[in-house]
Amino acid sequence: RRVLFRSMAKIDVINQTGAVVDSIELNDAVFGIEPNQQAMYDVLVMALAGRRQGTSATKGRSEVSGGGRKPFRQKGTGRARQGTIRAAQHRGGGTVFGAVPRDYHYRVNKKVSRLAVKSALSEKVADAAFTVVDKFDLDAPKTKTFVGIMEAINAPKKTLFVVANGEDATNAALSVRNIPNTKMLTSTGINVFDLVHANKVVMTSAAVKEIEEALA
Repeated sequence: RRVLFRSMAKIDVINQTGAVVDSIELNDAVFGIEPNQQAMYDVLVMALAGRRQGTSATKGRSEVSGGGRKPFRQKGTGRARQGTIRAAQHRGGGTVFGAVPRDYHYRVNKKVSRLAVKSALSEKVADAAFTVVDKFDLDAPKTKTFVGIMEAINAPKKTLFVVANGEDATNAALSVRNIPNTKMLTSTGINVFDLVHANKVVMTSAAVKEIEEALA
């Protein structure tokens, strides 16, 4: 069983070269709770449902081509009576109870959503898959440079980077776009889906403070 932080946990803050430059205390109410698996599951299912296109469609009997008249007379033919060749039993007829375009999106309770985010963050901290950096400072958008930063701070593939809303991380964000399975979000954009699917979460100090203010 994972050992969770029960008091204000102190974590090192590193720079882009991987050197420790400071330390920060993580709020136990956000980064040290017992992960609620049911809340995370409910929010993940909601996220996956919202990603469905919902564009599958079939044609009913009123939409397929074909005449509206009776194909043959009612009696005297020895065959079963038929009202239209557009009926489902005929070749080229309409589909009965077929798929129609729909929106699969729905929402869970706000408290459950907040609990799920805190649970996902706490799980990353407990699994030692959480790192705090002071800032991302690139002179220009350069993917090769950012890959070097990832190697220096020991960030594996499928890493989620989180920066504060007020930080100037445009060059870093543009550099991350070309790295497969790597994403950069702002503190207000974090979600359970990206947190759970990332092998590691790397946040700036400013982003940690913004998230604690929003969720604590």
